[in-house]
Amino acid sequence: MTSMEHEAVNGATGRRAARRGGTRTLWRRIREPLAQSTFVKNFIASLFAWFLRLIRLTSPLVEGSTQVAGGAYAHLEPGIIALWHGQHLLTPAYYPEGRPLVAMVSRSADAELQALMIEKFGIEAVRGSGGRNSSKHLDKGGAKALIALKKSLVAGKNVAMIADIPNGTPRDAGLGIVLLAKLSGRPILPSAIATSRRKVLEKSWDKTTINLPFGRSAVIVGPPVFVPADADDAEMERKRQEVTASLNAATAEAYRLVDGGK
Repeated sequence: MTSMEHEAVNGATGRRAARRGGTRTLWRRIREPLAQSTFVKNFIASLFAWFLRLIRLTSPLVEGSTQVAGGAYAHLEPGIIALWHGQHLLTPAYYPEGRPLVAMVSRSADAELQALMIEKFGIEAVRGSGGRNSSKHLDKGGAKALIALKKSLVAGKNVAMIADIPNGTPRDAGLGIVLLAKLSGRPILPSAIATSRRKVLEKSWDKTTINLPFGRSAVIVGPPVFVPADADDAEMERKRQEVTASLNAATAEAYRLVDGGK
């Protein structure tokens, strides 16, 4: 390659890099105002809600499915609906209308859209975290969220909570949901929703599943987990493991059903 050709290639590469850099700079300039815009956030949340409704409408439940609430364990409600991170996105669209539900949503900025979206289904959002390794050392926000969820249960409302810890070990329950069951006396209902058409984000820490329309869907609620009011640390750990096993079993069964019973 001649020196002139080298210069031409380098020049073209430089121009492409400059364009990419200019695009990134422009996006950074407009991202912050967009993130602060109530109108934009509500518009995006409405699009998400519409897409979830489309999935529900075009993905009939397969035989063997139950309901997220009001099904076989309706007599145990109000209950604590347990879900895994990355597998929980369809819950608002599959939750029965007219049944009160309060859901814990992360305090992260990214979760604000999720909070706005679930409210469009008539679901109340409580911002907080599910608690990490110790039931005795919840942060202030997590403790407030658990108190709010407990009050909702006392008022007769079901609550939904992600069982595993953000950016922790995926599909391994934390103690926060077990503590809520202990304090409230209400059962944990391990729940899973799956669709036959989906895209798994393999590089995400929790293997987030993006569900797609025009397929089949399944809802599984596993055997309830009860936590005694006098449970000590050893019993809390046993119950945490029970929630993990039951929720993993429900998830596996939901996927088995939508994938043709394999």
